[in-house]
Amino acid sequence: MQFQFDFGNFDGFGSGRSGPKVKKPGKKTISFLLLIALIFIGIYYYIALPAVNYQETGFWSVLITILILLTVIFAIVRGIQGEEKAKVLFKISSIMLVITIGAFAIGMLLSSQIISSKKYAGRLKVENKAFEKDMKETERITDIALMDTAGARIIGDRAIGSLSDVVSQYEVSDSYSQIDYDGKPMKVAPLYYASFIRYMNNRKAGIPGYVQVDPIINEAKYVKLKNPMKYSPSAYFSKNLKRHLRFQYPTAMFEGYYFEIDNQGNPYYICPVLKAYSGLFGAKDVKGAVICDPVTGNSRYYDVKDIPQWVDHVYDGELLLKKYNWKGLLSGGYINSIFGKKGCKVATDDYGYRVIDGDVWAFTGVTSVNGDSSNIAFVMMNMRTAQSKYYPVSGANEQSAMEAAEGQVQHLGYSSAFPSLINVSGKPTYVMILKDKGGLVKMYAMVNVEKYNIVATSTTQKGVLKEYKRLLKEEGLISSKEAGTESEETKEITVADIKFIPIDGNTYVYITDRDGQVYKQEFSKNEASIKYKPGMKIRIRYEKSDDGINLIPD
Repeated sequence: MQFQFDFGNFDGFGSGRSGPKVKKPGKKTISFLLLIALIFIGIYYYIALPAVNYQETGFWSVLITILILLTVIFAIVRGIQGEEKAKVLFKISSIMLVITIGAFAIGMLLSSQIISSKKYAGRLKVENKAFEKDMKETERITDIALMDTAGARIIGDRAIGSLSDVVSQYEVSDSYSQIDYDGKPMKVAPLYYASFIRYMNNRKAGIPGYVQVDPIINEAKYVKLKNPMKYSPSAYFSKNLKRHLRFQYPTAMFEGYYFEIDNQGNPYYICPVLKAYSGLFGAKDVKGAVICDPVTGNSRYYDVKDIPQWVDHVYDGELLLKKYNWKGLLSGGYINSIFGKKGCKVATDDYGYRVIDGDVWAFTGVTSVNGDSSNIAFVMMNMRTAQSKYYPVSGANEQSAMEAAEGQVQHLGYSSAFPSLINVSGKPTYVMILKDKGGLVKMYAMVNVEKYNIVATSTTQKGVLKEYKRLLKEEGLISSKEAGTESEETKEITVADIKFIPIDGNTYVYITDRDGQVYKQEFSKNEASIKYKPGMKIRIRYEKSDDGINLIPD
């Protein structure tokens, strides 16, 4: 067998004839590549929903990515085709990329706290107030919302647990909003679609209602709407609330989507809109809000000064804490916040709520930058208007107060929720709930801010306030008249019978004397009562009760 090779068929050998020519791309190739890039950009926008706003860093990231993509496409076409047009396009896109990256870097620099510390510090105006004069005295704590979000979730889930048609298709949102509802504190959360399949099965029916939790009496109810909600953060495609609003307001920088109800119980989503007040991206703060009706999808933008009074969640608590820290750290300049730290102070890590005169206020302690376990003041910030009040009160911070309350009931293993701040006879006071391991409210506690060794606990709100005032009187901080203990009596009795009765996880001692009078006391207040026997004589201090069962306060 004989093989023959014709080297002349190869380019560069012998005959000099070239081999098969590679077909160079034309305009169709460029158009195709650009179309693919455009499709990817469209998909990204539909999913990520960035604001088309030069004050949004995400917008610049997308813009830079697009320019990089175009530069690469034109570079490939130039390298393969070598046309003058491709070279020009490559040069233009490269220059635009460099300019864009440079502008972004300059914008970041101008937005930094190093250059614009005064602008950051000026985003919050704070009034200095005297606590005992400005904060209304608390006569009763039965109208104060003490329940935290974790407790609301437990009670809210139970509210729909028996509704089989609801619980099988929907779930309660984890995001409970603290609102003022017709003059009373309330927590509300919408139902969400439980999954994509549940959404597909119920997209025409919509979301039928929401859960309303009363944080005072610790009860929840499911509210069924006359017309269901069609737009929700848990919905998909065009009914997704975020997508729906992004297409209506393509340039808006939304800070969140907060569910509220008006005083008639109608549902709305409150969507704050931010604006940068330092450079291109710095000191972002609320400039207004979009209020969206999730039933119809209708929405309207309001400047912050024009937002309706029934709306509560315009400034998120985290944003308010951030604004206070800007003021507390940067009022003396950026260099001072790093080195000298003269006059620098920061908010503590968490915040609570107070509903006062129809508005929801976020409050937090203020501490020095040294980060010790004491507060030097408190600040209260209105969540609708950002109006802020500074109370120069020193004492235990919130975590220390919570630990003090837990220490009183350590034998029961209860944990404390974040406290609320109230004024009791002119004394700054923490009040909080104590929960069992299941998250249910079992007791109430009050801790004095300035002397946090003064701790009162009780199974009732009325009882804890009375006990706390008694402790203040014993410490000489208030009078007997302020404590309401003028009606207390002291006498010696002979025990005829004694019973230890458990009620709601707590043990109570019921003592009957030889005259048939009954006296009640929490066992944890006087564990020595375990030694009481019929026939013993004991001296007690008690308050007469209308129901014939006299209360021994300690």
